[in-house]
Amino acid sequence: MKIVVIGGTGLIGSKTVAILREGGHEVVAASPNTGVNSITGEGLNEAMAGAQVVIDLANSPSFEDKVVLEFFETSGRNLLTAEAEAGVRHHVALSIVAIDRTDNGYFRAKVAQEKLIEASGIPYTIIRSTQFLEFLSGIAASAADGNIVRISPGLFQPIAADDVAAIVADVALAVPRNGILEIAGPERAPFSEIVARYLKAVGDPREVVSDPEARYFGGRIEEYSLVPLGEARLGRIGFDEWLRRSRAAA
Repeated sequence: MKIVVIGGTGLIGSKTVAILREGGHEVVAASPNTGVNSITGEGLNEAMAGAQVVIDLANSPSFEDKVVLEFFETSGRNLLTAEAEAGVRHHVALSIVAIDRTDNGYFRAKVAQEKLIEASGIPYTIIRSTQFLEFLSGIAASAADGNIVRISPGLFQPIAADDVAAIVADVALAVPRNGILEIAGPERAPFSEIVARYLKAVGDPREVVSDPEARYFGGRIEEYSLVPLGEARLGRIGFDEWLRRSRAAA
């Protein structure tokens, strides 16, 4: 089976490509670096020729509200048009849990992307994921004020990138759901508690303060803003195992 992975050289994309290739599939790791650009359209038709599945893992280089919206709308339209012409039978897109329950510009852009997919007529599966464990360091940095890191006490259920890639690959080979699948890590706890646990584990002396007013990408967080509300497929890698693997890789 020929599978095109848009964003195939990124964090999730490179792992997904490796899994699918190990399974014997013909996989195109598509990105601007490999001559395939979903914004300009460069290389799209060539990449899509003969493809049965397209996995969209593309991400905006900017988080500014207007820019990110333009990115996902332009990329989405270009991809779906090329897929329709090529007769692609399954469009898989990675999205985010709670984008319709938390108000910030990035989440609104992902909602717009999902709506394009749902209206395209191409069989699809949207995978909404919780935040990746790999981003805990960046989250702490963005919330830091000197030696204090202010994080919401709302619930958090981060997932390892290896689990995300495994699920994305599995979904790509399955029958399209024409709906949404939510995925999350196996452990749920207050956001502030998980960040504090991470900083302690890596020897970072900064203090985490649980602050109900702390924002997340500009949006206010309620207790269940960042976790699945209903049934979700859970990853297998818990925090401690992820940390052990990360240290081993380093």
